[in-house]
Amino acid sequence: MSTVAIPSTSVDASAGHAEAAVPVIIRSAQDVSRIVNAGAAKGSNARIVIAIALGGVFLDAYDLTSLAYGIKDIARQFALTPVQVGFVSSAITFGAILGALFGGYLTDRIGRYRVFMADMLFFVVAAIAAGLAPNAWVLGAARFLMGFGVGLDLPVAMAFLAEFSRVAGKGNKAASVAAWCPAWYAATSTCYLLILGLYAILPEQHLGWLWRLTLAFGAVPALAIILVRGRYISESPVWAANQGDLEGAARILKRSYGVDAVVERSVATVTSAISASEPRRASWRNYGVLFNSTYRRRTILAAVIGSASSFGYNAIIFGLPVIITSFFAQGPLTTIVASLTLNLLFAFVGGLIGVRTAPTVGAWKMTVLGHALQFVSLIGLALIGRPSGGALVAAAILLLGGYLFGQGFGPGSHSMTYASLSYPTSLRGIGVGFNQTLVRTASTISLFLFPVLAGALGTKVFWVIAIAPLTSLLVLLAIRWEPSGYDIDGEDYRAVEAAPAHAAACGCR
Repeated sequence: MSTVAIPSTSVDASAGHAEAAVPVIIRSAQDVSRIVNAGAAKGSNARIVIAIALGGVFLDAYDLTSLAYGIKDIARQFALTPVQVGFVSSAITFGAILGALFGGYLTDRIGRYRVFMADMLFFVVAAIAAGLAPNAWVLGAARFLMGFGVGLDLPVAMAFLAEFSRVAGKGNKAASVAAWCPAWYAATSTCYLLILGLYAILPEQHLGWLWRLTLAFGAVPALAIILVRGRYISESPVWAANQGDLEGAARILKRSYGVDAVVERSVATVTSAISASEPRRASWRNYGVLFNSTYRRRTILAAVIGSASSFGYNAIIFGLPVIITSFFAQGPLTTIVASLTLNLLFAFVGGLIGVRTAPTVGAWKMTVLGHALQFVSLIGLALIGRPSGGALVAAAILLLGGYLFGQGFGPGSHSMTYASLSYPTSLRGIGVGFNQTLVRTASTISLFLFPVLAGALGTKVFWVIAIAPLTSLLVLLAIRWEPSGYDIDGEDYRAVEAAPAHAAACGCR
């Protein structure tokens, strides 16, 4: 049987493996990384793996959004004070903080597949418990458990998206990771569609069940993912190779990537493996590596973009039903339809634009533009205040749409691009986990403070929210790191303290 060896210097990333008719030889983890960077073969399962990973993101978004509409009914049913409402609302993000902290480490330590399947079980149990909660304490505990699953999921989902995608061209790593954003907004819109459907079919005397059914529905997609896992989901081949399991990586490449890889066993291979740079092993000490001279500025940039985006977005999306109600001064049906329309027309469309522009325009420019639009929109909302006429109401709705549109194509898409693609495979779980710990802390503060601040400040709360995109915009102008199109996984196979040419060129160092 004839074989073709992977060159020791580079692989044509534009060619992919669609025409591969003979096996390819792998001698090291670096060879596996090059194969993945070149792209999957046509007809492989790589896109299905990416779709299932995005299904996990869908669950994250659905579970975080599902309480937004029903919180007023919950507060009334359980006689909650504004502070208690804040605690119930933010319980899920408290759980996500811990989940991200441990999930990032576990993703690097025990692998992507095991963590992914564990967090699906969290989603099933927590969703059912939340839907059946007899009081606010049980509801808060279930939401905390659900948040722990969200925290576990995002590091592993981002790892799957990055490690089953090519490095350059259409559908590259940046585009795949950015796809988390339209998946997020699709989940948000699905949540509102479900609420709208239930609102239409439930008798008026049973509308109190609406929030329970909405929360419990989160178990359905999680069960669907569990059922299909055996056929399509596998471990990341790059992670397996980094653990020294080249045989396992070869099997994954054949099963999920459509590449017939063969591990070469020879004296030359052993000598090459000994002399090659070994990838960094998972360790709690790797959290400190995020702040060495190579990764410090990237870590700061990713943290600021993610935290600012999360703080502002959670305040807006959680408060959207309340905001729209105050604008229209009408009933719940108008509020549901308006929230759904804003998400589909502005946030979801913006997310699709973020995916399409990631390989060409890049993450940095789109994030700057998105934050600028968000800042202008929030200042406009603060100046309008509570609109009194039809023209001002229309302007306020358009400004809300502008904020969501900027979120979609800018920081919404690329906060995860920066969190995932600023680090190679050996640090990706830790990097995303640390980033999400900070992001979820910002979410918790936002979800807790928004009901309090909105009650005290009214529409002046937009002045406070506007600080978030402004801060991120200033940091982006100071640190011009562009992750799209850069072979970040290659940093696992060279000295991490060496200044990468790309990093020096973009001012990341």
